[in-house]
Amino acid sequence: MNTLPPSILPDDLETKAILKALTKARAALAELKGVASTIPNEQILIDTLSLQEAKDSSAVENIVTTHDELYKSSQLELKFSSAAAKEVHAYADALKFAFNEVKDKGFIQVSLIAEVQAIIEDNTAGIRKLPGTELKNDLTGEVVYTPPQHYDDIQDLLKNLEQFINDSDHYGVDPLVKMALIHHQFESIHPFYDGNGRTGRILNILYLIKEGLLSLPILYLSKYIIQYRADYYRLLQAVRETGNWEAWIVYMLEAVELTSLDTIKTIKEIKKLMMVYKNRIRSEESKMYSQDLINSLFKHPYTKVSFLMKELQVTRATAWKYLEKLAGMGLLEKIKHGKSNYYINMPLYEVLRGGS
Repeated sequence: MNTLPPSILPDDLETKAILKALTKARAALAELKGVASTIPNEQILIDTLSLQEAKDSSAVENIVTTHDELYKSSQLELKFSSAAAKEVHAYADALKFAFNEVKDKGFIQVSLIAEVQAIIEDNTAGIRKLPGTELKNDLTGEVVYTPPQHYDDIQDLLKNLEQFINDSDHYGVDPLVKMALIHHQFESIHPFYDGNGRTGRILNILYLIKEGLLSLPILYLSKYIIQYRADYYRLLQAVRETGNWEAWIVYMLEAVELTSLDTIKTIKEIKKLMMVYKNRIRSEESKMYSQDLINSLFKHPYTKVSFLMKELQVTRATAWKYLEKLAGMGLLEKIKHGKSNYYINMPLYEVLRGGS
């Protein structure tokens, strides 16, 4: 396969269709970045929306988990209600880890991409060393694409990809167009035995962070890919077979635009809910009110005594009293799961479920 940049000239990627889609995607992404900055604690969005992206990205790979399984699971306590929930939490962990790395360092290395895949898959198999990998049609079993087979070729292609990602001056196309090129190249290299799709979707977010188009890892393109999965794979393959970059780039730009608008709606609904909870607690239970309490209730739809103790640094008795009072006010719904009592922020749960 070819290295980057593609042989097509940058000017030839400025077609009317691409520029029209690019304008809309840029505007939506800029609005998302601005709306996200209005939430008082960024960790709320990182925690809630990274799980949404993780759930949807894993669903692309047929790792399906329900919201209940997902939110009842606890990565901190290493307890998971299903194997699928464990994989989704691993994806979210990989996303948050890589976000912090790119935010601190300002560049994306192959070694970071490999660490992301290792977290997702919970193994250290690393870059493919053995030949034989083929991508097949799930329904027919037909081989639709054979990625590079030899370890040295894969390493050379990844080194080239790393240079292309981090050189902002070479090949003068808009970063969103470049993101589409990068994603196609990574998925075509297919450097790992497993987890390439999920790793590639994290790479999209990391690139937008690196370029300053996003401040937080909250754009979950996987929802769009699930909705238009057949087009995603068809257009990936069309570039390989016919060099039709325009349709692929437009697809990715539309994914950015529509998921940005969807995420904006979700953030605004979360923000509105936070104000409702803040006003209710401050007026009816002022002694226990704090911004930290509000933040804790919106980082995750499910909470329990041990979580609140850790978040607020309070005793078990105090955490239990707070949760019972909130349940009595109708702000949380108390349920029993196994031996544990969980308290659900049901309005937040509904917002996130509706946003998936």
